[in-house]
Amino acid sequence: MTIADINILARFLTNTDTSSYTAAQLLIAVNKAYERITGRIIAETAGGTWPYGDKNYTAFPTFTTTLVNSQAEYDIDALFLTGTYPATYEPLMILGVEVLDNTSIWHPLTPISLQQIRETGIAQVEYLKTDGRPIEYEKRENLLVLYPAPDNGVSVTLSGGLKIFYLRTADAFTSAQVTTGTKVPGFPSPWHEILAYEAAYMYAVTRQLPNANQLKADVMQKEKELLSFISRRNQDDRPIITMKHEPHF
Repeated sequence: MTIADINILARFLTNTDTSSYTAAQLLIAVNKAYERITGRIIAETAGGTWPYGDKNYTAFPTFTTTLVNSQAEYDIDALFLTGTYPATYEPLMILGVEVLDNTSIWHPLTPISLQQIRETGIAQVEYLKTDGRPIEYEKRENLLVLYPAPDNGVSVTLSGGLKIFYLRTADAFTSAQVTTGTKVPGFPSPWHEILAYEAAYMYAVTRQLPNANQLKADVMQKEKELLSFISRRNQDDRPIITMKHEPHF
C-alpha cells in the first residue's frame, strides 16, 4: 500500500478531503502512527535472532565513528546527529559495539553495567583506567563508556575505530514522497492499512466523530495481528532438544 493509498483511505474513513484533512496534517498523523508501530515491532522482536528493521533503509544499521585518545565517554545522540546521518538514524536500541585495533582487526566489546563494575569492589573511575584497547562498554543514559579508554594509536586505530550496531526508528515519509505517492511503509504489507486507520482515528478524536471508538478498535486489532505475525516470522529457526540432567541421590 503506497502513501497515496494510505492517505486516500484515511480521508475515506473520516469523510474528509484535502481541504478538511490537509496534506500537512495527514503527514504528521501518518508518521506518528508509523513510528509508534515501528517501536512496537522492535519491542516485540527485541532479544530475538531476527531483529526488525524498516526495509526502506538501504544501509545496514551500523555506525562507524572516530575514537578520541584517552576519552572513555561518547555521547551516542551527538554521534548520530553529526555528518550526513539523518535524525532517523538515531539508535533506539544498541545491539553491540566493536573497536578497531592497530592492525586493522575488529574486536567485539563485552557489555557491562555500572552495578557489575561496583560488584568487583573497584570504583568506576578506577576500573580499567589505564588507556589501551577497549574490551568492555557501559550504556548509561545517552552515553557509551569504554573500558579502558582508547590509547593514542598504540593498540587501537582512532580514525573510524568505533563501530556501533543498533536498531533505528521508521524511515518516515517526507512531503516530497507524499507528492510522488509511491513509497510504501517498511513493515509487512498486509498491515500497511493500519497507518490509515490510526491517522483516521487521530482526526476522529479531535473532531469527535461517531466512529472514533470503532477506528481505535480496528487499530488495536490490526496491531495485534501484525505483532502476532512478527513474533512467528522466524520459521527457519528450530528448537534444539537437549538432555535434561536429573540429579541422582
